[in-house]
Amino acid sequence: MAWLAFGERGFLHLYNAEMTRQAHIDRIRRLAAENRALLEEINRLRTDIEYVESVARRELNLIKENEVIYRFKKKKPGDRTVGTIPPRSKHVGENRKSRKEEWNDGGIK
Repeated sequence: MAWLAFGERGFLHLYNAEMTRQAHIDRIRRLAAENRALLEEINRLRTDIEYVESVARRELNLIKENEVIYRFKKKKPGDRTVGTIPPRSKHVGENRKSRKEEWNDGGIK
């Protein structure tokens, strides 16, 4: 019985061989799907001029004549923005009328 389970050609060896076989089959399926996707892309590159243009724009950073591209930096946490208007301070305990009078007295109408 032990020889059947653990022998040179026993069940344990058969199980390991099956696991290896399944791993190879999965890899073959992934590679076949990748090949299909690459063949579709080749076909689009040969036939679809708009796709060729989009790939050139994306991968080679090409632009059309008289075209302007604006690039904006992504805001990082802690970055200060230059030129923003700070929020108006709130007057605690005052009502609208007194603030309006204050503005009128200060020349703001």
